[in-house]
Amino acid sequence: MIGKTASFLIASLIAAPILVILSSWRTPMDDVFLHLMSTGLSEVLFNTLWLVMGVAVGTTVLGVSLAWLTATLEFPGRAIFNWALVLPLAIPTYVLAFVNIALALPGIRSTGGIIFVMTMALYPYVYLLARNGFLTSGKRATEVAQSLGQTPISAFFKVALPMAQPMILSGLMLALMETLADFGAVSIFNYDTFTTTLYKAWFSMFSLNAAAKFSSFLVVLAFLLLWLEQRARQSKRYIPAEKQPRSAMRVPLNGAPRFLASAYCFTILFVAFIVPVMYLSIGAFTVLSEDLDSRYFGFLGRSLGLSAMAALLVVAGALLMSYTHRYHKIAFLVRLATVGYALPGTILAVAGIMITTSAGFLTGTLFAMMLGYLTRFMAVAHNPIESGMARITPHIDEAARSLGAGGLRMITKVQMPLLREGLIVGAILVFVDVMKEMPITLMTRPFGWDTLAVRIFEFTAEGDWERATLPAITLVLTGLLPVILLTRRLERCPS
Repeated sequence: MIGKTASFLIASLIAAPILVILSSWRTPMDDVFLHLMSTGLSEVLFNTLWLVMGVAVGTTVLGVSLAWLTATLEFPGRAIFNWALVLPLAIPTYVLAFVNIALALPGIRSTGGIIFVMTMALYPYVYLLARNGFLTSGKRATEVAQSLGQTPISAFFKVALPMAQPMILSGLMLALMETLADFGAVSIFNYDTFTTTLYKAWFSMFSLNAAAKFSSFLVVLAFLLLWLEQRARQSKRYIPAEKQPRSAMRVPLNGAPRFLASAYCFTILFVAFIVPVMYLSIGAFTVLSEDLDSRYFGFLGRSLGLSAMAALLVVAGALLMSYTHRYHKIAFLVRLATVGYALPGTILAVAGIMITTSAGFLTGTLFAMMLGYLTRFMAVAHNPIESGMARITPHIDEAARSLGAGGLRMITKVQMPLLREGLIVGAILVFVDVMKEMPITLMTRPFGWDTLAVRIFEFTAEGDWERATLPAITLVLTGLLPVILLTRRLERCPS
């Protein structure tokens, strides 16, 4: 009962900014909203849907194929690609966007170009979670399928892929909700979506009411994605595989396929990470002597501190929500608590400011910032934790109770070890996302709390892309360490 009450309070706290946005429909539609609806709604809706569908296909194909290669096969460079393919997660989408524009790649300024950039930036969400799913699904089930006449390819589609589906869906949901909420990359490409429209309504036409109404469309789309994910999970049961050494799960490739696998992995890594980092490094070197000073240690320290605080807060909330949903079935509260990932950070920042201002004593504190992070990134932590929770079947709980491990002992000795990887994944993803997050930090930070992301904004707002490369490469390099530690830890953990 205590957990259910606490989960209700968390969901209510997270829902507060969302309710502020939805309450905008209580006010009349102003001229700005009517003008934008009549002149560009169909194009905005069409562009948004194309972007979401394109990124869904791209991230699924890249993420699942790369995850399957590195988790189940052995080929030259696999041990390096295993963790290196997650590295693009440390590069913000807006940084990858301006790098690709600056390189003037053929046809990059197009719908296909923005889909390409978003796919390269977001496929690690699917790769990381799908790989974890393949690693924990076990090799024996695939071997049994092959002994029954299935080819390796058909065994993959009929056995390995369905068993990893919870993790794949979780990663895909994160990528798609990030796509819905993105503003930096689409604005650099001049690609009109709901986020650029609401920014136009707010900053160009000075109508916060119209911006909030357009944000409510994103809330609806996010709920639709969550509903589709839940439908995909229904009528499916996932039984955890037997534990076995991970090296035993991989099948050596021979001949040309082993080199083709290496070439495929290297090509994706080269395009999504190596080229952007080289560009940023060269640009940062040219401004290093001019811009690098003691202030950068302050920017870095505040970025790390805020990210760590947010990771602890969000993971604790997500874990409590998952446990409560497991025993009390609070599906609606879970959906309400995770829909904020599809909302632009600027709108959440304004909602947080409105809430803290009305409270009075919270003005100028970190509360608005942490509320924005909690609302924005709850889905990031919840999805991998919930996927891990789905693998803890009722039979495991019954077996633990029959052996005398009930209550707190069952949680600490049985369930938490099984949730360990989901907790690690959730914490790292939140940490890296908060490091890259810009609008919430920019608008709700207390005086003097500048971060690396804020520094990038200050330069890009002035069109000084070269000087933005120094804080950008610092941000990327800082985000690399937790990502590498994550993948190495998952590699060491037994299935």
